[in-house]
Amino acid sequence: MLDRRAMIKLVGALPLLATTSASAQGAAAGPYPVSDHFDGERFHNPDNAPAKGLRDLLRWQWSGERTEWPEGYPSPFPLDRPPSRVDAGLRVVLVGHSSFLIQGGGLNILVDPVWSERASPLAFAGPRRRNVPGIAFDDLPAIDVVLVSHNHYDHLDRATLLRVFERDAPLFVTPLGNDRVIRGRERGMRIVTADWGDGVELGQGASVRLEPARHWSTRGPGSRNRALWCAFTLRLAGRTVYYAGDTGFGDGAQFRQAAANAEAIDLALLPIGAYAPRWFMQDQHINPAEAVLAFEILGAKHALGCHWGTFQLTDEAVDAPARELAAALQARGIAPERFVAARPGQVWTHA
Repeated sequence: MLDRRAMIKLVGALPLLATTSASAQGAAAGPYPVSDHFDGERFHNPDNAPAKGLRDLLRWQWSGERTEWPEGYPSPFPLDRPPSRVDAGLRVVLVGHSSFLIQGGGLNILVDPVWSERASPLAFAGPRRRNVPGIAFDDLPAIDVVLVSHNHYDHLDRATLLRVFERDAPLFVTPLGNDRVIRGRERGMRIVTADWGDGVELGQGASVRLEPARHWSTRGPGSRNRALWCAFTLRLAGRTVYYAGDTGFGDGAQFRQAAANAEAIDLALLPIGAYAPRWFMQDQHINPAEAVLAFEILGAKHALGCHWGTFQLTDEAVDAPARELAAALQARGIAPERFVAARPGQVWTHA
């Protein structure tokens, strides 16, 4: 029988499980057209890689290979106090995990914002922050747009989204089906949902295109793959930013497609953490070596590594993604300043 600590750990890992049981079918996803990634009821990756089940989850959780993180892993960068607007050039700040503030062309855009203490449906269990957000919420400028890539708790934090909505009433852009979670009972939100390949105009000459990602979705029992997941290609201030969201590598087709759709990518925001053990994670999360390959396929000028060092979701050590990224860059002959393992509060600018 599991002890209390093991049970809490297991509960915290449940968001990483794509159950295949019949009881998890739930209601129809919505009136979306059938495609290579939607069968009329559920979304799926075009290659239909088999999902992991409860037996796989238990095998992983009982393996004893988890490297425990320290209680705190503070960023070496001070809390950022961003300007109210950036008209010329581009300014990007990692808030933590996969949350970014992107400023340019007079717009302020949040990507997958999470200010909550835990990335979990539970207040007492699940992955908790090991560092404070790189921007204090009250220091955020007025937000115009929020991009939400998928509905896992470390990317769609409804408490944060409601705080942003109540303060700034921004436009929310998200893949098909996620509007139900974001909106909840709040009917005043402006939410645009879109499919892979769709473009959304954001105003002031800015736009975002939803790109394929190799992942999955759930918010709890009955919701598996009832909402879509995506990457984003953002165009603003004459610059292009690619945000991968969460994705496995597969054959790299999603990165080739994004590169083909963009004239040039100035900055790629790529996940480098939550990859161990590979037998469990490889279909849904890239590792640092794969992130470097994605960087090369995208043809990006620069990259920031994210999805590491804030919430412990998997087995690798807290600093392993940064160390492995450095080794992968060296192996590929890429200058380390072109692809940085970002820390909360770290600022990247492009004139």
